[in-house]
Amino acid sequence: MKNEITVADIMTRNPLTVSPETSLFDCAKKMLKNKIGALLIVDKNKKLLGYIAQKEILWTIIKKPKDLQKIKAIDISAKKLTTIPPRLTIKEAIKRMKKYKRLPVVQKGELIGLLSAKDILNFNPELYPEFEELSKIREESEKLKRLKGQKSREGICEECGNYSILNSDKGVFICEECLAK
Repeated sequence: MKNEITVADIMTRNPLTVSPETSLFDCAKKMLKNKIGALLIVDKNKKLLGYIAQKEILWTIIKKPKDLQKIKAIDISAKKLTTIPPRLTIKEAIKRMKKYKRLPVVQKGELIGLLSAKDILNFNPELYPEFEELSKIREESEKLKRLKGQKSREGICEECGNYSILNSDKGVFICEECLAK
């Protein structure tokens, strides 16, 4: 059996965390001070409860312009978290990173680290093209989600390739002529 590099070998140990009661204002200050984009929310026993990134704080400022001192980190954290075990190979971890830039590392219910694309690239810079491709996949997925809600738009017909007003038909954008066929 060949010795593969595991998540535990290159993960960030002791990532920055906050308690569930930490205010969004204090989360934002901690992110700025430490030049990081996200914090993990843990209880006293290091059990992972949530994850808060800069975009959640910005969303809260725009959608709920309240005093950031009064809103707790746990209030806006995602309820469902994707985690990975420390024994997972880096190859498998990269596959799981198609949706996420960072993955908390949990063992026996306790947070023990954080794996980011930066950790992997610092260890193995040759993987940069693979992460560039993952970034494009993430971006295209987001575009598709936005487009699914639209009924019509201008663009290239996915059926004939002509530029026209397009209509959504079963998740595919096609022109009026192709729709009539």
